[in-house]
Amino acid sequence: MTSPLPLSALHTTFRSPASPLVLNSPNPSLSCHGKVSQALHRWRRSRQNSCHLQRKVPTLLRIRSSPPTRIAPKASYRSFDSDSGGEVRNPSFLEFVTSERVKVVALLGMALALCNADRVVMSVAIVPLSEAYGWTKSFAGIVQSSFLWGYLMSPIIGGALVDYYGGKLVLACGVTLWSMATFLTPWAAETSLWALLAMRVLLGAAEGVALPSMNKMVLRWFPPTERSRAVGLVMAGFQLGSAAGLLMSPIIMSQAGIFGPFLIFGLFGFLWVLVWLSVASSSPDKNSQISQYELEYIMKGQKLTTPLTEVPEKFRVIPPFRKLLSRWPTWALISANAMHSWGYFVILSWMPVYFNIIYGVNLREAAWFSALPWIMMAVLGYVAAALSDMLIRNGRTVTSTRKIMQSIGFVGPGIALLGLNAAKSPLTASAWLTTAVGLSSFSHSGFLVNLQEIAPQYAGVLHGISNTAGTLAAIVGTVGAGFFVERMGSFRGFLMLTSFLYFLSALFWDIFATGERVNFNGTSS
Repeated sequence: MTSPLPLSALHTTFRSPASPLVLNSPNPSLSCHGKVSQALHRWRRSRQNSCHLQRKVPTLLRIRSSPPTRIAPKASYRSFDSDSGGEVRNPSFLEFVTSERVKVVALLGMALALCNADRVVMSVAIVPLSEAYGWTKSFAGIVQSSFLWGYLMSPIIGGALVDYYGGKLVLACGVTLWSMATFLTPWAAETSLWALLAMRVLLGAAEGVALPSMNKMVLRWFPPTERSRAVGLVMAGFQLGSAAGLLMSPIIMSQAGIFGPFLIFGLFGFLWVLVWLSVASSSPDKNSQISQYELEYIMKGQKLTTPLTEVPEKFRVIPPFRKLLSRWPTWALISANAMHSWGYFVILSWMPVYFNIIYGVNLREAAWFSALPWIMMAVLGYVAAALSDMLIRNGRTVTSTRKIMQSIGFVGPGIALLGLNAAKSPLTASAWLTTAVGLSSFSHSGFLVNLQEIAPQYAGVLHGISNTAGTLAAIVGTVGAGFFVERMGSFRGFLMLTSFLYFLSALFWDIFATGERVNFNGTSS
């Protein structure tokens, strides 16, 4: 506060010609005493205003000295504060469908469609190939199963590579290798049986990295409220790839010969790799085309404060398998993947034969009866994904949502298989089968998304572990169904066993699964 003004200064003020209050005022009605009193009153008011301003100046300076809150540039978003209270508006439909993350998920869906199409071509070509080369049924079975030999080996290794190098590079390498294996299958079949088996093993090994890569890319590109829909779209491509391969292969064979589908699908794979490498990026902050709003939306949703590409050094080592396997949520994932694969491959492999044996439907008609469920699976998979994201946006916990989705994905097929057992006509049986396969797609919004949530830093290798368990379950279930039918003479008992396993797996999941991040490395989550 300033010191009081001395009387001499006040006198000088009154005498100053620049002052509006001077003693020689032209107004004769004001006495000298009144003029002085009025001047003193105004002087006191000016001092009060001055003090009040001094008290406010530091606050104003503090406000001015702080830079306005803004989103960091694309190259770095460390300064983005997810707790600042600012809300990012939800994107419009047009913004969503034209966004960079939708381009990424569309390319992922195409990759998985190629993955399944290349896989099922041999199931269509095996009959004419067996006739052309004189293969026995047992050897034809070996050729078919050789894909699983490679597929059994690669998911864990591929998952670790995905966690280290990212999904973009690993997926590009995987599609290149499996497209090469598909393209070279005609040459291998003409060369030797060992060369053919080697191409089939290479196909399986390369395709083993597809799902771990997909999971890692979705984790980096989508906020939690959109991940289920992203996985639903990608898995819809996966299912439609099976339908496309089964429907297009006979047409191509009729025009281009037995090896036509192998050559065409292989070339499509090489073309996909070129587009993928030129368009996609491993994370949003590395994408040169992404808008500032979309980058902000993704980062705000994920509540990140460091770039997605930065991985602590302790994660850049061999994954802690012992610690991963020491947690019950890991075993819940393994159990869920194993049961899902058991049911999926049993239905995929044996349902045409089931319709033929139980209802006397010829195999050509049986193929159409058993093809409809996969289309339903693609549709209901996206419906389940949208419902899952809506539940999370409306405040339901991630754990509760994943348990609801997975329970529908297991209990629903279990009940439907019991209905299939009791069906009296092929039309009724087809309806129950479609229900079973369609409801199993709810698992994509259960365990398949949950892999990203409990251990984002180990999502790839965790997917590899659970996928290996799923492949083993698929082999046991597919082979076991054949032995069971051979010994018991009926599918009904095996369907009841599968239904019971569905219910048991749902119970195990609901007890031990979680949607929260699990501490696997001894640090705080």
